[in-house]
Amino acid sequence: MANNIFDGIPIFVQVVKSGGFGAAASVLGHSNSHISKEINKLEERLGVRLLNRTTRSIALTPEGELYYGYCEQLVNDATDAFTLLTHNDNNPKGELKISCPIGISQSYIQPVIEKYVQSYPNVRLNIDLSDKRIDVIADGFDLVVRAAPELQESSLICKRLFSCPTYVVASPDYIARYGRPHHPKELTNYDCICYSNLKSPNKWEFVNAQGEQFTVNVRQKALLNNGNMQAAMACAGIGICRLPEFYIKQELAQGQLEVLFEQCPLPQVNVYAIYPSKKHLSPKVRCFIDLLEENARSIR
Repeated sequence: MANNIFDGIPIFVQVVKSGGFGAAASVLGHSNSHISKEINKLEERLGVRLLNRTTRSIALTPEGELYYGYCEQLVNDATDAFTLLTHNDNNPKGELKISCPIGISQSYIQPVIEKYVQSYPNVRLNIDLSDKRIDVIADGFDLVVRAAPELQESSLICKRLFSCPTYVVASPDYIARYGRPHHPKELTNYDCICYSNLKSPNKWEFVNAQGEQFTVNVRQKALLNNGNMQAAMACAGIGICRLPEFYIKQELAQGQLEVLFEQCPLPQVNVYAIYPSKKHLSPKVRCFIDLLEENARSIR
């Protein structure tokens, strides 16, 4: 490993955060020429261009965007480590960057965030509400909340918070127009609204009365990457969808959707907190995970 592998990284991160060389120079107390030289040396050492420059602005190249995610995490970790060792301060501070599915955010994450903000006023929250796949390290996230039946093997820490049932649902209007299917295998004859973030969106798994698992290749009417939109389309009578309870709890209670195939339950969905594998978590992350677990105990 090169001895100068970390040289220029803090300056690169500050240039991106500040939006330019001049602003970064002001924050860091250096001249514009020094900042420019350090970025040039970093690019030469890496053999790639990190920033596209114009007279008025800068923009990350694709390579720079990928590199920045890792560099930002390095700088944040180094800052946290310095604070812990030099001030012996375990109070959460700095920026906490988290990602969470939209469907879980209001019912589960919002109460956690409210309590966290009240308890730790020195933390700035950067929250990404999205169902898309996230690269925790490359995208610079401290913690990601995701829902899945199972997670793939990973070097990340995956802490299960709670489980919830999954249902196949349709609106009363859709059932009135097309009839109620009585067995999952009949879904080949019905319009289905599928979730694109799954490996096989149109393959739905069920468990029969004998406890045996089977798969149905459903007829895909629409493919979406957002559970809330799936629920809305199902309520509008566009088709049948399969969703975790946290997406449709209110719609079920209000009679906007009906559960199908109660005799053939689907595998439960687990909600996980996912974060980089570290021996020592920063206080800001550890305290947020503690609140997630505390809130999860009220759901179980």
